[in-house]
Amino acid sequence: MEARIPKVYTYADYLELPQDARVELIDGVIYDMSPAPSRVHQEIVIELATLMKNYLKSSNKSCKLYTAPFDVVLIEEGQDEKQATNVVQPDISVICDKKKLTERGCVGAPEMIIEVVSEYNPSHDYIRKLNLYNKFKVKEYWIVNPNNQTILVYRLKDNEDYLPPEAYTFNDKVKVGIFEDLIIDFSQIKEVL
Repeated sequence: MEARIPKVYTYADYLELPQDARVELIDGVIYDMSPAPSRVHQEIVIELATLMKNYLKSSNKSCKLYTAPFDVVLIEEGQDEKQATNVVQPDISVICDKKKLTERGCVGAPEMIIEVVSEYNPSHDYIRKLNLYNKFKVKEYWIVNPNNQTILVYRLKDNEDYLPPEAYTFNDKVKVGIFEDLIIDFSQIKEVL
C-alpha cells in the first residue's frame, strides 16, 4: 500500500476557500478557527485596540493597528507571497512598516501581535502561534488569557529568539515594548468585563 503524503496548503489555496471559511494556515496545515469569540474575548480586544489606537493617534506614530479578520501572510526568505504556507488572523496586529500592507492584510511579520486565548483551542496560541511568531521574528507577542486573567509577554532578544515570557495578571500595568511610553493598565480592562 502506498503511503499518502499530506497536501501542503499555500496562500494561493487559502484564497480559493469560501469567503466565510474561518481558518488559519500554519506550516501548510489548515486549522479551523474556533466558533465566534465570546463576549469577554471581544471586550478585551476592543479595549486593547482602542487604547493602542488612541495612543498611536496622539503620539503621531506611523504604525497601523488592525483587528481580526485581517490576513497576516508570513513568508520564507525568497518565497513568493502565493507560495506562503503561513496565514494567520491575529486578534490584534501592529504594523509599523507600511510597505508590508496590502489590500487583504499584511505580508511579513508585524511588529506586535496580541492573541486573546480562546477556550476552545488554547494550545493554538500558546504553542503553534508562539513558535510561528518566534520563527518569523514578530518583535512582541502577547497572549492574553481571560479565563485565568493572565498575560504572557514574549519579546525578541537581539532579533534572535524570544526571551522567557514576562507574566502579568489583570491587576498589573504592562509596558508595550515596541513603544517607549505606552503602558496598558489591565485593571481598567478588568473593570469592563
